[in-house]
Amino acid sequence: MDLDAWWPLLAQASRDWLVAHAGEALTEAVLDDIARVAGSVPSDAWWGVERGPDGLHLSDAGVDWIEAVANGESPQAPPDR
Repeated sequence: MDLDAWWPLLAQASRDWLVAHAGEALTEAVLDDIARVAGSVPSDAWWGVERGPDGLHLSDAGVDWIEAVANGESPQAPPDR
């Protein structure tokens, strides 16, 4: 499931956290909420989760998408998905 499909299904607290903490390691609560609505937390999706030194992060493309939404834009998924 793509980010644009599961984003509105997330709990408001998870969306707020993702906007406020874009690029940071994801909390267990946010990961659980993503898995709840997306069915899994894949690493192969364009927005997928990547392991960093301090935990799991959304990809740069995923972070960019969330930042665009936070700025009131209507972003599209990357064309190479």
